[in-house]
Amino acid sequence: MTMNTPIFELVGPTHNVKLFGIRLLGVDAQNGRKLIFTLVFFAILYGISRLLRLLARGTSSKSSKTVSFWTRQGISLITFLLGLIGFVSIWFDDPTRLATGIGLLGAGLAFALQKVVTSFAGYFVILRGKTFNVGDRITMGGVRGDVIALNFIQTVIMEMGEPPSVQGADPGQWVQSRQYSGRIVTVTNAKIFDEPVYNYTRDFPFIWEEIHIPISYKDDRYQAEKILLAAAEKETVQLAELAEETLTVLEQRFSIKKLQLRPQVYMRLTDNWVELTVRFLCKEHDIRGLKDRMSREIIDNLDKAKIGIASGTYEIVGLPPIRVEMQS
Repeated sequence: MTMNTPIFELVGPTHNVKLFGIRLLGVDAQNGRKLIFTLVFFAILYGISRLLRLLARGTSSKSSKTVSFWTRQGISLITFLLGLIGFVSIWFDDPTRLATGIGLLGAGLAFALQKVVTSFAGYFVILRGKTFNVGDRITMGGVRGDVIALNFIQTVIMEMGEPPSVQGADPGQWVQSRQYSGRIVTVTNAKIFDEPVYNYTRDFPFIWEEIHIPISYKDDRYQAEKILLAAAEKETVQLAELAEETLTVLEQRFSIKKLQLRPQVYMRLTDNWVELTVRFLCKEHDIRGLKDRMSREIIDNLDKAKIGIASGTYEIVGLPPIRVEMQS
């Protein structure tokens, strides 16, 4: 490089850029125009996407959560596909270059971005298989809660607590019921390929719950059974009627047997007491409140009937001799 070498110049028929006499590979007037056109294209596409999202948000109050969810996902997918088609059309005017670029890109993604590609594929599986929608209550990747957002890579869940029977699960919980803990958890979409996804609301927005009451063999267990059944029917009989229509559709869609929706009480004999279990239907939300109301009514009526709740008792019949040695 001599003192007369220009800092910047355009050379050749394609106007390649030279800096300090060094020709930059691929930096020419044509690629510069493509770059500017690409930036303008994506700016326009982003503006259209934002406008459609604002319109969808304005109508979300008039539509259901499911419609709003699918509208947002449709806008995201259309924007992504248009962006991909536009990028390929601008930069790959030669089919040979396009095939080479796709091959190199595919090899790079397969090696370096395995989790990202898997999560991206999981997104389409979630949508195509209708695994869940925004607003559904699910368990995914060990996280229980309500889905509040879904994108190409991640699912966002408003975490809820766990019943005492599964309090030892990981991660640990301090909320001893299915109520919000306050934590917002992000789970990769790739988890649907590794672990089952439990959906509480997809096709049948009801679940069965149980309350266990131990009754002494000396007490009137049949009266206790009536008390449990009356409390369950008072709180859940309307839910059973609502679930009847949903269950009919579920039975027509899947090969399942007729399910019992009305409350039932089961007895189990133990060495110390008769365990009564009342099984009842409830909605996926406010389960703790429902069980609280039932428990209060059950304990009040058991007290009125002079029926006690059994508990384990132990009688000490003797102690081994104790020898005490004193040192002077």
